[in-house]
Amino acid sequence: MTRVLPRTSFHSSKLIRCLADLGIVDTADPGNAFAEQLGQWVHFADAIALSSVHGEGIASARKQQPEARATSQAAISAEFDRIQDLLVYSITMSCSTKPGKTHIKLPLPILELPLDLKTAYPPYHRFYDAHQRDMELSIQPLRVNVRAAVAKASPRLRKLADLDAALEKILRERENKLLAKVPQLLRKRFDQLFKEHQKRLADTQQADNPVGWTQAGGWLARFYGDMQMLLLAELELRLQPAMGLIEAFKQDTQ
Repeated sequence: MTRVLPRTSFHSSKLIRCLADLGIVDTADPGNAFAEQLGQWVHFADAIALSSVHGEGIASARKQQPEARATSQAAISAEFDRIQDLLVYSITMSCSTKPGKTHIKLPLPILELPLDLKTAYPPYHRFYDAHQRDMELSIQPLRVNVRAAVAKASPRLRKLADLDAALEKILRERENKLLAKVPQLLRKRFDQLFKEHQKRLADTQQADNPVGWTQAGGWLARFYGDMQMLLLAELELRLQPAMGLIEAFKQDTQ
């Protein structure tokens, strides 16, 4: 069965909360400003298109037969699980200090002194970018397939699928631009952890040993854990539209 993703606050996502917990973004409760802020994302022409889809009546077509609906629902749930499992495995394995088989390789750390932060971080930025592309290439077709299956189930779900398609078209570019900022923000955490490491050495009057950076408790090992946490939170965010359609399919069936 398809796993239900953890529900997020209406005003925030797990990704935003993780960024805030790491101290690299500030958070504030937008309160009643949510609709106003969303409106800033939707241009006038897009608003007309979205209103047109929303205002259309529900066609009086036959519902899909129960057996066909059950088969379709099982198929899209299985596809969702397969894509989710593959992406979770890729993220967790590639972010480990002892990575398993994955097509995205964790950059080899620069274990030398003095460490140049300007040249040390860019490989991790590219690593995060690679995972974002991987998620996009896997989840966008998944969403299309789920939407197609949902649209065949009933007239009411067809309208929901049309709304999802319209929203994706309107918001996709803005969403991608915002998500592209995550690896830029992650650099702050990279610098912060290294500076904390240096301060701890100074306070204890210990000599630095780059070999220990990637060992348990080392500042670079901690960075890998933080990077994995953000990637998994972003994966959850990207999967939510498809998950929402599948949940709607189940509720409509019931």
